[in-house]
Amino acid sequence: MPLTDFNLLITTSRGNEDEACSEAWFLLGELGDRESIVEKTGVLGLVAAKTKLNPFDVVRRLRAVLSERPYEFRYISRVIPIETVVRTNLDEIRETVERLSEKILEDETFRVTVEKRHTELSSRKIIEAAAAPIDRKVDLENPDKIVLIEVLGGLTGISVIRPEDILSVVKERR
Repeated sequence: MPLTDFNLLITTSRGNEDEACSEAWFLLGELGDRESIVEKTGVLGLVAAKTKLNPFDVVRRLRAVLSERPYEFRYISRVIPIETVVRTNLDEIRETVERLSEKILEDETFRVTVEKRHTELSSRKIIEAAAAPIDRKVDLENPDKIVLIEVLGGLTGISVIRPEDILSVVKERR
């Protein structure tokens, strides 16, 4: 995967990666970033983007575009903000999560969600590494925050997000 410092992951149906790239590039341009980079990842149905815009703002603003002009979303299924990209290594994942976990307030609950592609690492080991430095209550059903670990072979995108920080086009069209 050439793009190593992405800050958005975009899902699409398999075989529509090129169209999703074009659509994402167009939409990011509409939001004010005409220099964004959008590339296929080598994983079917997954595209990565690097924008100069705040990825959380992008999701919020795309949600507004979706409600006003749903026809502009033909290929994009989900848009996921990524805060940091590290090598796929348990120590780097743990250290990054430890740094980002300050976003989880003392009275908030969390869960770790792992999406892994092209790796031999077990989800359990990744979850253990990510959860170890977080001294907060776990809620698997309805957490305040999600520690999102997106593994793409040798690279891993990490974010601490609220459930609504992910744009899910199909769900939000209903």
